[in-house]
Amino acid sequence: MTQEGALVLFSGGQDSTTCLAWALARFARVETLGFDYGQRHRIELDCRQALREGLTRIDPDWEARLGSDHSLSLDALGAVSETALTRETEIGFEAGGLPNTFVPGRNLVFLTFAAALAYRRGLRHIVGGMCETDYSGYPDCRDDAIKALQVALNLGMERRFVLHTPLMWIDKAETWRLAQGLGGRRLVDLIVEESHTCYLGERGSRHAWGYGCGTCPACDLRAKGYARFVAEPA
Repeated sequence: MTQEGALVLFSGGQDSTTCLAWALARFARVETLGFDYGQRHRIELDCRQALREGLTRIDPDWEARLGSDHSLSLDALGAVSETALTRETEIGFEAGGLPNTFVPGRNLVFLTFAAALAYRRGLRHIVGGMCETDYSGYPDCRDDAIKALQVALNLGMERRFVLHTPLMWIDKAETWRLAQGLGGRRLVDLIVEESHTCYLGERGSRHAWGYGCGTCPACDLRAKGYARFVAEPA
């Protein structure tokens, strides 16, 4: 474990919760950051506190390392984004082949604001749940995009930030296994019960893998990954 500190992009979803546990296992001080950009599934932000509290009960060392939580309003991002994540519209694909859940520039904006906060808080490491293995084709989730942004942030802020993406090269089943390896069944159960991933913001239906509508792309990906995780334990 390094004695340095980290800032985790923490939405309240499965991936960001796994990333937070990953950071707590590696850094002496870990702070979290959530964004409200008018997302359709804003209910995910309401899950964050229960998840943070749940993580501190899993490991006393994690409790000691978990620091401040921050939230930022990015209404402008939602205002300029005519997408299925920021408007009540049917989820589908655009003419160019990208899903209409893609919010242009979202991860670039998130990481830029995260770096600005990390600069002020004296944190060098920034952790995000971007993934190029199981993803919907979002260009700002690609490893090349994250690496390029790291260079730009370091040049533009005269800092040596390190952008960590621990999920970049693993699929959803492996993400569940990573969570189990970090915090055992207690972490898996916490993610099932308290995290939120459903694009429609549906919390009424409880499935084996958690709460959600069960049919949107996010629910489908999470459900299939959980099924493989259960069927093929490490």
